Amino acid sequence: MKLTRRALGATALAAVLAIPAYAQDQGTIGISMPTKSSARWISDGENMVRQFEEAGYETNLQYAEDDIPNQLAQIENMITTGVDALVIAAIDGTTLTNALANAAAMDIPVVAYDRLIRDSEHVDYYATFDNFQVGVQQANTLVEGLEERFPDVEPWNVEVFGGSPDDNNAYFFYDGAMSVLQPLIDEGRINVVSGQLGMDTVGTLRWDGSVAQSRMDNLLSANYTDQQIHGVLSPYDGLSIGIISSLRGVGYGSGDMKMPVVSGQDAEIPSIKAIQRGDQYSTIFKDTRELAEVTVGMVDALLQGGEPQINDTETYDNGVIVVPSYLLEPVPVTSDDIQSVLVDSGYYDASEIE
Repeated sequence: MKLTRRALGATALAAVLAIPAYAQDQGTIGISMPTKSSARWISDGENMVRQFEEAGYETNLQYAEDDIPNQLAQIENMITTGVDALVIAAIDGTTLTNALANAAAMDIPVVAYDRLIRDSEHVDYYATFDNFQVGVQQANTLVEGLEERFPDVEPWNVEVFGGSPDDNNAYFFYDGAMSVLQPLIDEGRINVVSGQLGMDTVGTLRWDGSVAQSRMDNLLSANYTDQQIHGVLSPYDGLSIGIISSLRGVGYGSGDMKMPVVSGQDAEIPSIKAIQRGDQYSTIFKDTRELAEVTVGMVDALLQGGEPQINDTETYDNGVIVVPSYLLEPVPVTSDDIQSVLVDSGYYDASEIE
């Protein structure tokens, strides 16, 4: 049933956002990505370059390697060299106000890509996934895994990790997850043994897996010497791998210590392999091919005098304006879904995740 809905959604999306073939004279698109340290962002950049070029545009793709001044310099250089539009996945969504004002002065439209750009009126559109729903799905799969792996245990001992506090999406992920987990905490079915909750406490700057691993080490040594942990809410695969390393380091996944249920996001290959091993329970798949298609459609409409397709005009207030947005549907993935969702769709070749 899930695949049927997904197939219908993909068909509808293709019909709405189909890009006609053009000669290669449409203009140049500046694409600013945060880092190459995540395979996900490499895929995003490659998909956009391919689809923009198929639509007749030249591209200038640059990665800032999680260095905010570097990203600012790259964007300013794109403006100076005269790109026709900017697509920006911000490292820190609060740092681009002056750069975007300069873009507006040059009549260069801006599409925020997957991460909301804050504190500026010069954000024309936002292409992303339903980020609150991502958090809901992460928490739902966590609870599903707890029920499956620890059916005779309650309350379940769970710890919570958040994403980077400078990424607006991290708050949506956290709020979505807590909309599921907080009622279970209140009912006494889940026990956050450390008591650590709230993005100001559980956030992980720059989505750094080594920081997550270190925090997990500390949580285990401080709270779990006499009891076992059953689950960890992780908002991103890169954090999940660090968390799993910490859990493995103290013996979980061996002997009578069952591996705790660990969530994730982005369906990165190391985490897909971890799911197949039973180390990670779930991830959330966000098809970057579809996100690129939405973004190309937005930019093309802006530059050709059309009206970009949107489906949300209420959710994303950046502190100055509510940015009109197109939200795509995320898809939860457990071991049962890898073949049907990731391989059969062509996102991965089976050999890549063996």
